[in-house]
Amino acid sequence: MVKARELHPIHLDSDLSLEDWVERFVREAHLGSAEKLKKAVELIEDLESKDHTPEDLKAPDGYRFGLEMADILSTMPVDEDTLVAALLYRSVRIGRLHLRDVRDKFGKTVAKLIEGVQQMAIISQTRQDVSEQFLRAAENQADAVRRMLVAVIDDVRVALIKLAERTAAIRAVKLSDKARRIKVAREVSEVYAPLAHRLGIGHLKWELEDLSFRYLEEDAYKQIAMALAERREDRERYIQELVDSIQQILASQQIQADLTWRAKHIFSIWRKMQRKQVDFSQIYDVRAVRILVDSLRDCYAVLGLVHGAYKSIPHEFDDYIASPKPNGYRSLHTAVIGPQGKVVEVQIRTQRMNDEAEYGVCAHYRYKGTDADISGKAYEEKIAWLRQVLDWHDEVGDLRDLSDALRQDVLEDRIYVFTRDGHVVDLPAGSTPLDFAYKVHTEIGHSCRGAKVNRKIVPLTYRLKVGDQVDILRQSEARPSRDWLNQGLGYLKTSRARAKVQAWFKQLDRDQNISAGKQLVDSEVKRLALGPFDLSAVSVALNLRSTEDLFAAVGAGDVRVSQVVGVVSRLSGVTQRELDLEPRQASPQERTDGIQIRGVGKLLTQIATCCHPVPGDMIVGYITKNRGVSIHRDDCTNLLSLEDESPDRTIEVSWGKNQVETYPVDIEISAYDRQGLLRDVTSVLANERVNVTGMQTMTDASANTAGLQLSIEVDGLSQLSQVLDRIHRIHNVISAKRIRAA
Repeated sequence: MVKARELHPIHLDSDLSLEDWVERFVREAHLGSAEKLKKAVELIEDLESKDHTPEDLKAPDGYRFGLEMADILSTMPVDEDTLVAALLYRSVRIGRLHLRDVRDKFGKTVAKLIEGVQQMAIISQTRQDVSEQFLRAAENQADAVRRMLVAVIDDVRVALIKLAERTAAIRAVKLSDKARRIKVAREVSEVYAPLAHRLGIGHLKWELEDLSFRYLEEDAYKQIAMALAERREDRERYIQELVDSIQQILASQQIQADLTWRAKHIFSIWRKMQRKQVDFSQIYDVRAVRILVDSLRDCYAVLGLVHGAYKSIPHEFDDYIASPKPNGYRSLHTAVIGPQGKVVEVQIRTQRMNDEAEYGVCAHYRYKGTDADISGKAYEEKIAWLRQVLDWHDEVGDLRDLSDALRQDVLEDRIYVFTRDGHVVDLPAGSTPLDFAYKVHTEIGHSCRGAKVNRKIVPLTYRLKVGDQVDILRQSEARPSRDWLNQGLGYLKTSRARAKVQAWFKQLDRDQNISAGKQLVDSEVKRLALGPFDLSAVSVALNLRSTEDLFAAVGAGDVRVSQVVGVVSRLSGVTQRELDLEPRQASPQERTDGIQIRGVGKLLTQIATCCHPVPGDMIVGYITKNRGVSIHRDDCTNLLSLEDESPDRTIEVSWGKNQVETYPVDIEISAYDRQGLLRDVTSVLANERVNVTGMQTMTDASANTAGLQLSIEVDGLSQLSQVLDRIHRIHNVISAKRIRAA
């Protein structure tokens, strides 16, 4: 069954009746009896009523503030202690209630949570008190704040309560003067919205960003809000019609789904306008539809159905399931051209992924249990939480007013990891276990055959994070691999480690390098199904004297195989261009500007679907009867048959300098069958931003093997080579190659 609904936030009622509020709250938060909560509500009402009139109680500084904090937290799967701490926090902060009394009446846990929220004020004070003394001791101060964060936020509930407090504060600040509004908004924008983002709590992040933006950039906020308000009814009617259409498509395939829709948040619209340097009318995802399904398989099935029904927009597809965001966010994002030619963003994910996106770490963090229970998975969750705190601190920083050089030296673009013995190793961000190994000792790098990070085996391409503990697995007979020098495979980040690997290969015998280099080049030619090309010309282009010198340079690691492929492409008339210079065209089938036809002006050309040539392939044109010139690979069997029948129809063509961005190509993958194989393949393609236009899968249960045939779009041989490289590195993959012409 397909369900459709619109997202509506729940707000605290204006007319407060505490008994009604408690009853509704307990019911909606699924708390059962909630005796602590009721006791806390009675306490704050009693405390406030001693010094305030009934009307004062409804003011932002009255007990209503505590109720609103609890109301904000009730949308998340938190426990009763968290809600009680939120209710009491304001009373403790302004001195009406002592922590000792909280501990006596509600227990140590509630008191500790409130104390932790109080101590988080250190973050704001540190940011505001940037003095000359701080400038002179910036690194020590940053480390001190790091230690404070780890010591204070040892429980995710502290951060959740603080986020609720700041959300309630920025809601209430509309009644304050402009200076107060800007002060609160700046703190929320620079500190707490990034914290909500790091924790993956989407609905709080969006509200904090929008409200702070409203006060910091009033004119921009009003302009976007007015643009969104214009023709609101038409926009909602349009979205409803689109949702109805998608409902019918999914129902016809018996896919159960829950459809929602929303307007994009104002701050995210503005940020996208700034990043892309466009106006409001060019923001694609102002209209957004979200589809929630039951399983991972359904996510990709729905994606295929949506792309089949509506034309997708290149460069607007992101697979965050295969490659989650750093905060754990998972979803499929795409943009399609819907009815009336309007662009709509579509998000596809499971209900669990949606819960994680809305509630972040509190969707799975463990609150219950004794200290003895904090082991195994619970321990790993705790460590992951602490790392998110450190990442958040890196993001918001305390060094905004420092020079760029000092800021980079202190915090940015560095990670700190640990050896097995607990020693700290400083590396550039993005470093791998191999970079770590070569940083510790050259011989450790040379003999590396694997790595454990936090006691778990990881690939050598794993990107290390702050706080990781790294253990290098060695073999006495091991030696470096030439794959480590392939930048596309991502084994090495640091130039220091790469230089050590190159030096090792240079010491090998020249004959060994020639043999190894020839094998690498031959293997790449076969895998890419390249036609004949002149190796001597490639050698000259790379400033090498002979083919043997070329092979020796490849074998020694001085020349990468990808460089050879790039030269082959250039020699065949292809100019390799950066991808961001021009937008990728949606349909690669018909081209009028990518092919040069000798002796004539421009004619209609199209890429033959039988052999799918790509830039770098040797090509021949064939004049069809009604479809212009069809472009084939020169070894295409269909072309050879056509030449036999009508030899006068073939003409000489070459790749032009202004060809379109992408070309279709078919690849074949053989692997030992296992769970998650298809996911890993699609993850590689998503990371390489390669569009998949077709897929066939075959399995042989008797041999436990699987075969995949994919139709993909690439910008040339270099990208195709890198894609095949990365697919071949996937666990259990036997081979990955381009399918030769039929």
